[in-house]
Amino acid sequence: MTVRSAGILLYRHGADAQPEVWIAHMGGPFWAGKDERAWSIPKGEYLEDEDPLVAAMREFAEEIGIPAPPGDYIELGAFRQPSGKIITVFAAEADFEPERIVSNTFSLEWPKGSGIIRDYPEIDGARWFTVPEARTKLVKGQVAILDALIELLELA
Repeated sequence: MTVRSAGILLYRHGADAQPEVWIAHMGGPFWAGKDERAWSIPKGEYLEDEDPLVAAMREFAEEIGIPAPPGDYIELGAFRQPSGKIITVFAAEADFEPERIVSNTFSLEWPKGSGIIRDYPEIDGARWFTVPEARTKLVKGQVAILDALIELLELA
């Protein structure tokens, strides 16, 4: 059975009118200290009978700690990841600047084999990047999402 996730990609027009995207740094010990290819759009899994936009909004709130901003959300498409997971992504223009991020957590044995279970945030930070910067920050499987956003913005 295919694992499905839904996520939100916020964008805005920067000082030079070039688009910027708001992405999140993945939390936990594996991603600690990594920057390149260690960022993601806020997203999470959903059930087959669940509306993907509703799921994307819920997952955004869980990962960021506050609801996604109001906006006209447009489906960018479904993107298959190297793992086989499919992410359905919605984009909206928003000037989003939360005061702080409070992500939900997950439990993990770390170091592996130590028997020590700790809780880690799903994400440990988020911020705006230009599209060229985001291309180097996002995990490789999500770079195609940026291409879909640029195509959408060029058609608008």
